[in-house]
Amino acid sequence: MVNFNIPPYVGSEMKYVQEAAAINHKICGDGPFSARCHEWLEQRFGSPKALLTTSGTAALEMAAILCDLKPGDEVILPSFTFSSTATAFQMVGATLVFVDVRPDTMNIDENKIEPAITERTRVIVPVHYAGVACEMDTIMDIAARHNLLVVEDAAQGVMSTYKGRALGTIGTFGCYSFHETKNYSMGEGGAIMVNDPAYIERAEIIREKGTNRQRFFRGQVDKYTWVDRGGSYLQSDLNAAYLLAQLDMADEVNDDRLATWKAYWDAFQDLAAAGRIELPVIPEGCVHNAHMFYIKCRDLADRTAFIAEMKSKQIGCVFHYIPLHSSPAGKMFGRFDGEDVYTTSESERLVRLPMYYGMTDEDRSDVISAVLAYFSE
Repeated sequence: MVNFNIPPYVGSEMKYVQEAAAINHKICGDGPFSARCHEWLEQRFGSPKALLTTSGTAALEMAAILCDLKPGDEVILPSFTFSSTATAFQMVGATLVFVDVRPDTMNIDENKIEPAITERTRVIVPVHYAGVACEMDTIMDIAARHNLLVVEDAAQGVMSTYKGRALGTIGTFGCYSFHETKNYSMGEGGAIMVNDPAYIERAEIIREKGTNRQRFFRGQVDKYTWVDRGGSYLQSDLNAAYLLAQLDMADEVNDDRLATWKAYWDAFQDLAAAGRIELPVIPEGCVHNAHMFYIKCRDLADRTAFIAEMKSKQIGCVFHYIPLHSSPAGKMFGRFDGEDVYTTSESERLVRLPMYYGMTDEDRSDVISAVLAYFSE
C-alpha cells in the first residue's frame, strides 16, 4: 500500500523531546526549544518576529485580531482554500468576499481583487496553494494604493519563495502550519510571522491570553496584567522540540520532496503533451517546496473514476477543497464577487498524488505505473 501522506520523521525528534522534558524541565509554551524555533524561522526567512502557535488556524486567528477588524469590515480571499482561512476572519465579525482563482496555479486571481474592493475592505488574504506563490508584487501594490493589510496564508509555503523572498514574509503577517500533513510537522502547530515591527508587542500580548507577560519576563514591567484581547496560542515546548529536529534538516527534507515531485513531473510529460491530464504550473520567479503534486483530470467523472482505480490498487489519492462560497457557512458569512469561472470547475478536476518525506523509489514507481496505466486505457 502507498499512503497518501506519512508525517515527516527525521530521527532526532524524540531525543529533543526527551531533552525538553527530562533535562530542561520545561514543557509548556515558550521554553528553550520554542526560542530556538523562533530564531531559526526569523534568521532563515528574514522576518523580524516569528511566534509559534498551536496551529496554522491559530496563527490566522491572531492575524485577524491584529488587523483590528470590526463587524462589517470586508476581507478578500479565494474560495479555493481550507476553512481556516475564512473562519479566522469570520470569528472577528468580518464579511468574507470570495474571488476567483487562476486556473494555472489555483491561487487567487490578482486581477479580480481590485474590482472586489469597497469602502469596507480592510484586508487581502492571498493563499499560496501547493507552496506556489501568488502574484505578490501586484497584490502588495493594490494593498498599498488602497491602504489595506495583507495576511499571507502560507500554511503550505514553508521553504518556498517569491522573487527571492520567503513566503509568509511579504505581507503584513504570514501564517504557517506545522500540521502532520505539512512538509515540517509537530503534529499540531503553526507560526505567525509578524513582518511589521509595529505589531510585534501586540502580537505577543494576544498570544499570551491578552497579558503583557512577555514584557514582564524581559524586565520591562514589574508585574504583568490583562491589557488586551487574546487567547491561549502558545505551543508546548514538547511540540517545538519535535519541530526543531526537522528544521535542523530543512534542506534535506526539502530536497527529498523535490526529488519525488520531479519524478512525477518527468513521468507524466507525455500524458500532459497528449492533453490527457494537466500538470502543475510554477510561474517564473517562484521557487516551490514540493508540498504537493497534483494532476487535473478531464472532469469530475474522470477524477472520481481515477481515485477509485487508485484505491483498488491501494494507492492513496485525494481531491482537495470544496469551494467555500458553495458551502453552507460560506453562503452565510460571505459572498462571491464576480463570476466563478475557474474555482469550481478546476477544483472538480484536481487530484493529489502521494507525497511525503522519505518516499521510497519503489512506492514512487508504483504510483507512476498506476497513473500511466489508468490514463493509457
